[in-house]
Amino acid sequence: MPRILLCSLLLLSISVAKAQYENKSFTIKHISETIVADGQLDEPIWQIAESANEFWEYFPLDSVQARKQSEIKMLYDDKNLYIGIKAYSSGKNYATQSLKRDFRGSGSDSFSLVFDTFNDGTNAFLFGINPYGVRREALIANGGTSRDDFNLSWDVKWRGDSKIYNDYFTAEMIIPLTSLKFEEGATKWRFNSYRIETQSNERSTWTRIPQNQLIYNLAFMGDMVFEKPLGKSRTPLALIPYINGLSQKNFETEKSINTLKFGGDSKVSIGNTLNLDITINPDFSQVEADDQVTNLDRKSVV
Repeated sequence: MPRILLCSLLLLSISVAKAQYENKSFTIKHISETIVADGQLDEPIWQIAESANEFWEYFPLDSVQARKQSEIKMLYDDKNLYIGIKAYSSGKNYATQSLKRDFRGSGSDSFSLVFDTFNDGTNAFLFGINPYGVRREALIANGGTSRDDFNLSWDVKWRGDSKIYNDYFTAEMIIPLTSLKFEEGATKWRFNSYRIETQSNERSTWTRIPQNQLIYNLAFMGDMVFEKPLGKSRTPLALIPYINGLSQKNFETEKSINTLKFGGDSKVSIGNTLNLDITINPDFSQVEADDQVTNLDRKSVV
């Protein structure tokens, strides 16, 4: 009898472990309706969307279901990917360190989604939002195995907003497909999501990730399956012109200096995986892709 009981417990533990690490997936339906990114999931079309739910706790434990659960719904059309989020909380006392775009996630309530659009476990796009509707986007490289692989300097156009309720908040995100790179005719992307909930001091992920790995590690992801294949990845031509004028006069010498400079930056898509960045007459000011560096000593920054 004890042997039978031992075997039963062993089989139960094996089945539980298998369930914890099984590959999760959900289907994204193609729609023709319009969704407004106002943070309220009040469009009837959200009712037909499948849910990505049953989040796992990442901290303080990594072996149990999340105490504060979350639900993600996705839909898409020929131009945009639509995302609806419902995240349960302990109350309305959400923490945020900044209302500036591209906020740091640590120590603040936030919800992040990671898309591995080439299914290679190497590079991915991240889009995040907090309960106050502040957005951020980032690039993940080298499989997300190091903190240096996370880059918030990347910027792209998309829309999103949030709405706070008594014990949860909702968010809507609209990401243009032109803001992403993917294979033509793709039928699925690898996907994961993680959340920081400061009121219960909990971090959770859709696909379970061990605590000894970074929360955005690309080795631990599920699948988002498209109802119909995607078309060709297209990045529109982007132009950023500038005009820089200077006028000064020395009233002692009666000398004047007047200058006018103009130029611009452009981004041109080359195929599905490359972008060509062109700068005409650069003004050498800090552009959005540069990391800000504060230098307080006499030596120049190299």
